[in-house]
Amino acid sequence: MSFLVVQNLTKEYPLGLLGKEKLKAVDDVSFEIERSKIVSLIGESGSGKTTIGKLVLRLLKPTSGRIVFDGKDVFSLRKEELRDYYRRVQGVFQDPFSSFNPIYKIDRVFDMVFEEFLPEVKASERKARIEQVLTSVGLNPSQILGKYPHQLSGGQLQRILIARILLLDVELLVADEIISMLDASTRVDILNLLGDLKKRGMSVIFITHDLSLGYYISDEALIMYRGSIVEMGDTEKVFRNPVHPYTRMLLESVPEVGKKWDLRERFTPELIGGDSASCKYYDRCPIRERHCRTAHLQMVEVEENHKVLCLKAGA
Repeated sequence: MSFLVVQNLTKEYPLGLLGKEKLKAVDDVSFEIERSKIVSLIGESGSGKTTIGKLVLRLLKPTSGRIVFDGKDVFSLRKEELRDYYRRVQGVFQDPFSSFNPIYKIDRVFDMVFEEFLPEVKASERKARIEQVLTSVGLNPSQILGKYPHQLSGGQLQRILIARILLLDVELLVADEIISMLDASTRVDILNLLGDLKKRGMSVIFITHDLSLGYYISDEALIMYRGSIVEMGDTEKVFRNPVHPYTRMLLESVPEVGKKWDLRERFTPELIGGDSASCKYYDRCPIRERHCRTAHLQMVEVEENHKVLCLKAGA
């Protein structure tokens, strides 16, 4: 059963001095997430995936649409309900260093969790619980506590942020490019850690531009392009049977070992202008037809739990 439901979510930003024109960072997006599932939002920079993460975390207010968590509209929550929401829903972001105040020791991150969300926990119990969650993410408490952020690596800081999540017993984690700044060996450790969190019952919105990471970690994949979801469904189905031309282009653009990567073979330049095509991918699409420019688009189910936003889906 889905416990996070995103319905017709739209976020617009004004452009220019007078703000008469609008940029739709997120355009009528809908999806659902079940408990103990990892869902990847995959797309190029500017596709709207990070904006969706910020909307789920209430860091931004939508222009229209709803986000419903466990039966309640997220943007109607006030006071104690909002506190409970943030106890159950948290985010970890790309740059771990930006999440820490450099003038405070690491211990303060955990102290703030207890003060804000777990005031009922006695001081005598706090240290034991902190050491427990640090150990569970592969860190030695004696080498972490009492240190300043600059004394630790990016991988250690990301693990600390995940340990903070465990301390809160979070149910939904928004993970926004959380391993893009880490070295390869540390990336695998963090991905496996997310897999362990899923086994404990946590759901994850995994935001990435890296196709291989999305395939490795997620149960479902949402492919985004210019604010819209163009293909979505079971990760295996989306990757093994890509239908939308954009998804195919992304997969074909992954460099192969031993083969020169010729950009001219991979991409068709996108035309930018006052085009009002209903299909945002029209100017780049290799299989477009004239009616694609103005036809109304709707998600088409090409197989069970695999949908595509394309008039020629299945053709």
